[in-house]
Amino acid sequence: MSKILKKGKSLVSTLFFLAISQAYSFAGPPFNTDDPEPVGFRHWEYYLASVNTLQRGFMTGTLPHAEINYGLIRNCQIHVLLPLNYNLINHSDFQYGYSTTEIGFKYRFYKNADESFQAGTFPIFEVPTIHSNNFSNKLQVYLPIWLQKSWNKLTTYGGAGYWFNRGESNKDWLFCGWEIQYDLTRAFTLGSELIYKTSSTTDGRSSTAFNFGGSVSFSDHVHLIFSAGHSISGEKGYMSYAGILVTI
Repeated sequence: MSKILKKGKSLVSTLFFLAISQAYSFAGPPFNTDDPEPVGFRHWEYYLASVNTLQRGFMTGTLPHAEINYGLIRNCQIHVLLPLNYNLINHSDFQYGYSTTEIGFKYRFYKNADESFQAGTFPIFEVPTIHSNNFSNKLQVYLPIWLQKSWNKLTTYGGAGYWFNRGESNKDWLFCGWEIQYDLTRAFTLGSELIYKTSSTTDGRSSTAFNFGGSVSFSDHVHLIFSAGHSISGEKGYMSYAGILVTI
């Protein structure tokens, strides 16, 4: 009986973490991998989106989450993400609610004259806001470095970061990702990424996955962004992102 309880407790802890990490690792919507380029000075980005992860026996994600980015000063943006999280577990109740607020700031510390090469960082903090028995209530911190290179319509970017992952049955973990995208037209961009993460729980495994997605611009200010992917190694699963981006 003690082994069953321990296994159940470990599963719940893993689910709690997934509901947070999978949603917020999409730091560069619609991908997990981000770039070093901040929002323009005194400009805004507004996202309304949903991110989902499906593995055998459960599904978790946001439904929806709102994200706001603002170019506070040159080469730096502030970032806030407000999620409504859910867990859908086989033979269990549907869990839904708000618990953690994501805040961060992206700082581009290098760009060349034509901005074809850029480098920056984007620290992110998952801050417990409303106590919930169904979702994580521990502070988590992400410290990455991002690089980007562009050639006209082709852009590639990526990097790596370290998650400080507090919580029962959790452990710190490393994320690495690289993305490449191409502007097929002025309004239509497609891209793909390859990502790798070490285990985030004491009984978990490292995993590798890919994503394919892009954006469709209905105007200079309104954009549809989307992605879908699958694991290659480690825990088998699917992931998706769909959202509307408004830029001002």
